[in-house]
Order: sequence, then structure tokens, then C-alpha cells
Amino acid sequence: MTDAATAALSDLRRLADAGWLRQLDWALAQFVARRDPEAAPEVLVATALLAQLEGHGHSCLPLALLGARPLALPGWPADGQEALGTLLQGMPRDTAAWRRALGASRCVQQAGAAPGGAAPGDAAPLVLGGPAEAPLLYLRRYWLLEQQVAQQLRLRAAAPVALDETLARHWLDRLFDPAPPGICDWQKLACAVALRARLAIVTGGPGTGKTYTAARLLAALLAVDAAPQQLRVALAAPTGKAAARLRQSLEAALADLQPRCGGELDLAAFAARIGPARTLHGLLGARPGTRRLRHHAAAPLDVDVLIVDEASMVHLEMMAALLDALPPGARLVLLGDKDQLASVEAGAVLGDLCQGAERGHYDPETVRYAQAAAGIDIPPALCAPPGAGPAPLLAPHTVVLRESRRFAGAIGQLALAVHAGAGERAQALLHGDTTGALRALEGVGPGAAVALALADGPAASYRDYLRLLPDRPAGGDAHADWARRVLAAFDRFRLLCAVRDGAWGAEGLTLAVERAAREAGWLGGQGAWYAGRPVMVTHNDAEVGVFNGDVGLALPAADGAGLRVFFADGAGLRSVSVARLAHVETAFAMTVHKSQGSEFEHTALVLPPQSGVLLTRELAYTGITRARAAFTLVAPRSGLLAQAVQRRTQRASGLQALLAQA
Repeated sequence: MTDAATAALSDLRRLADAGWLRQLDWALAQFVARRDPEAAPEVLVATALLAQLEGHGHSCLPLALLGARPLALPGWPADGQEALGTLLQGMPRDTAAWRRALGASRCVQQAGAAPGGAAPGDAAPLVLGGPAEAPLLYLRRYWLLEQQVAQQLRLRAAAPVALDETLARHWLDRLFDPAPPGICDWQKLACAVALRARLAIVTGGPGTGKTYTAARLLAALLAVDAAPQQLRVALAAPTGKAAARLRQSLEAALADLQPRCGGELDLAAFAARIGPARTLHGLLGARPGTRRLRHHAAAPLDVDVLIVDEASMVHLEMMAALLDALPPGARLVLLGDKDQLASVEAGAVLGDLCQGAERGHYDPETVRYAQAAAGIDIPPALCAPPGAGPAPLLAPHTVVLRESRRFAGAIGQLALAVHAGAGERAQALLHGDTTGALRALEGVGPGAAVALALADGPAASYRDYLRLLPDRPAGGDAHADWARRVLAAFDRFRLLCAVRDGAWGAEGLTLAVERAAREAGWLGGQGAWYAGRPVMVTHNDAEVGVFNGDVGLALPAADGAGLRVFFADGAGLRSVSVARLAHVETAFAMTVHKSQGSEFEHTALVLPPQSGVLLTRELAYTGITRARAAFTLVAPRSGLLAQAVQRRTQRASGLQALLAQA
């Protein structure tokens, strides 16, 4: 190993010891140095920074970033910039030099070529991919995942479905009310697009009617299918809460549609045949302690149509597994809000797929089809101009729902201001609301969030469920009804945090709320388990039937023999003995990331004083849009919301470029 490489490793170790890098990041650089003793210091530095980015949800490292001074890596803490600058002293400032150094290492494989100097079958741990003008460095695993996702999406986009447009028009006109003249019915367009393709992406904010659209799509699919009694439909979402809500919403919407279908379609029987919605882990057959899944290309899912809600939460690895397990002839419909936070793990797949979707880019064939099959005239501004060349690959498969019923209220207006980057307007809306829907507690300590969580006032709080705990009936149906009411009351309110750790984080506030509730006499018991304990599942356990993100309440069993954790299951109820739940945490507060797929009557968003790069527009938007009737901001000083609005979440990815190559 050269002296320069040894010095680079020492510098990386110091950054890891100081907390700027993870120990894992510098250990990967060490591994590369051992495997390639001739590696240039640039290779070791790029490896550690790539690993650090992966830990923040990025699937690759754009080499163009490495030449910037000061270097502003996504997710890198602001107070670590000086240390990072010291590390990069003497390093190249042009992308070509970084590319040459990486390309010379036996640990780096050029995309489409064998690893330089590697023995046959000795796969390089890093891959240099991306377009020549904007090279990207990958961990091999994420390069392969992006390749798989892009290939599967290209195949689905190129596989049209034979469709009787006259029959489609007949049913779409029955399922949707006529739109006013000159108004484009985006929901109807989304259904039409999904009827003719193996892939459809429907994106929109809260209240734009994604599940409303999905219900009509299911009815239309049943109506136009040549063998409707054999149509196999599956519903899924990343979390159990989102899956249960999807099923409940679709079941209610299908029931409302029955009068429009007369005796020609039995939507109640169809809904019963669909069965419950499942988490993606459950759908694919996740196995404890392994990444292997029961369903894959060699053992595909037994479905004709798969609808996935809250697709913004689906990370790169999960999307690759989902596409791999889906039969080539099946339809995939992705529903989600592209402007929400991306998944916790690496990748921002829905955001990549919907890049530029607001501009439409609909080609002439899609414009013709929309009129023929749905009677819709797509606005000219969203049509590809003549001579513009090929439209983006996924443009004919993507529809943005642009009208929201919820965005007419105060919460919706606040969300729109945040989405538009209007920080000052967002602050003004918070402080100027007269409807009671918005409230700002600024210049306060974390105790204000605890007091809010236990307040007895007009807005929902945890007091709503705590006051029901003593009213437990003896057993039977009355006990089940009581448990449902307690769960519903608990779900009226939630504390959402930008961070996990510290007094302002989900863990600190959970402990503080628990302590305050005990001191007030609302909670009893001295051990880890007690009646009224809210818990979140942190690991998938298919045998028990619980999955990461599920939230339930520990309550006395119907027979009084110990505690069970009760989970809402649509309109139903299920429970698990506390002895069988090895991986749970108390959840009076949760991170905004964990709240995706859920909605609460009253949401309190807690912003910490030192939030760094975590405080972003997408985080604020996601937190605000979890609220149905009331939203409270809790912050140690004024202006933190406006600060968040100015910072966008940007994840490095090569998926868009791969799709553009199709």
C-alpha cells in the first residue's frame, strides 16, 4: 500500500472516530485497500463516502460532487464540512481524474466490462456506471438492483394490453360523473391509462382521490376482462397500517359503486374474492433472519393485478423484489405521493419514476386514446409538442391527480405552501389561522409537546384513549368493541418527530409522555408491559403476522389472563400475546418516516433545535399531510418551518438515466 493510501485510511479512521463517518464506512475502505494494495487514495476516499451516502438513502455517488470545493455531499452534516475539506486536500477537482483513479482499481468494475485485473468470477465490490458525462460510483448490490428495476420497467412499458376501447369508454362513463366542460378528469384518465398497460403510476397529494381512482379501476378491470370470475387481484402497501387502510377504503368505495353497475357486476363478491391487503413483506413471503423471499421470478405471485399504495415508501431493493416476483402478464398499479419523504432505505424509486410528471409529455397516441377510451381531452400544455422526439418512457403510464378536496382547508393550504417552497407564507398561515385547524408552539421546550399530547381540550390527544382504559368490560363482543374504541381513540392523535434520538426525538418524547401519564395516574404497572402501552413493531415476523411499522396497544385479554397487543385490521381486530412480540418499541411518538401511510385527526410535528440536513421540505410536507382536522407545530424557535422549506431532499440515483436509455 502506498504512503498516500495509508494516510487516506488514517484520515478516514479519524473521521469515523469523530462521528462524521460510520465505522462501517471506513471499514469498507479498509476492505478495498486490502483487496487492492495498489489502490489510489482517491479510491479509498470515494469508497468511504459512497458507503456513507448509502446510509443516508442514496444508491450511488456522483463523481461530479467530488470535485466541488467546498464539497457538499447530500446528507453530510454541516459541522463536518471542515473535516471533510481537510480530507480532500490534494485530491483532484475534475471528474475525469477521479474516474481514471477508480477505473484503474481491481475493486472497481466499469459497467458493461469485466473488473480490471480481477480473477474470473471475482466480482468487484464497486461499479462505475452512469452516463459518460456524469459517472456514478455504486456498491455492486445497488448497481444490480437499479439495473433490474430499469429492465423490468422497460419490459412492462413496452407490453400493451389488448383493449376494446368502445367497451372501456362505456364503463368509464358509467363509473365517473361527467366532468364540467373544459375540465380534465384526472382520475378517469388514470383509470384509462391503467386499463391499457401492464404498468400504471398514479401520483397525487392527500385528498386527490388515489384510492377512489383505484376502486373505479378495479370495477373497470372486472367489467372489461374476458374471464372476470377468474381475475386475481392483490392489494399491498409497505406497512400494515397503510395496507389495512387501503383495503378498508377500497371496500367502501366498491360498495358505493354498486348502484352504477346494476346487476352486471357483483362488486361485493369481487371485493370478498380480493381478500385482505398485505404488507409487501407479507405478500412476497419474507422469511425471518434472511433476505430471501418465498416469491420471485421462479415462484411468481399468483395475481393478474397488483395495486401497491404508499409507493413513495418502497425502497430500491423492495421494488426490485416486487418486479421480479410479478408475472410478466400481470398489471402493476403504483399509488403514491411523489412529494412525500422517500423510503428510509436506499432509493427514491417513486420520485425517480415521476420525475417531470407534472409536465405530462403525453404523446399523440396517448392523446388519441384518452379521447377514444375516456372522452378526455388532455390539456395542450401537457401534450408533447410536434417534433419533440420520443416522450419519456413512463410518460404514457403516469398520471398526476391535480385536484384535492382536502387542500381547500387550512391544513391543505399550509401543505401547498410548503410544497411550493413558500416558507414565509407557510409561517404566516400557521400564525394567522382563525379556523382552529393550525397552531404553532414556538420558542418552547420539549415539555410543550408532552403537555400537548396529554391535554384535555378541543383537539384530539392521548387523553382520548387513556380515559377509556378503565372502562374494560368483562369479555365477549363487548370487550372487542371496547378494544376497537380504545384503538380508534389512540389513533386520533400522534406526536411526529424529525429525529429519533434526544429530548426532541421520538425516543425521548416517548419516555417523557409515558412518565407524565404515569405520574398523572393514567397508566399503571411497573414493568415494560402495561395496559395502554402503545407499541410499534420493528421487525417483520410472518409467523406471528406482524410487520415492521405495525402499531398496536397492549390491553388486557378478553378473559383477563394477561396482556395482548391489539391491532386494528380494517374494520376488524386482531391480537397477539405480548410474549410473542420480541421486537417492539413503545410509540407515544414516532418519526415522520414511520408515520407514512397513516393519517390522524390531530398531528403535532416536533422540530428539534439542531436538525441539520434532516429538516427538509419533504419532511415538513409529509408531517403536515398526516393531519386530517388539526395540525400543531412544536419548535424551540420561530422560523424553523421556513428553514425546512428551503432545503430539498435530493437522493443520488441512476435510475432516471437508465430509463432514459430505453
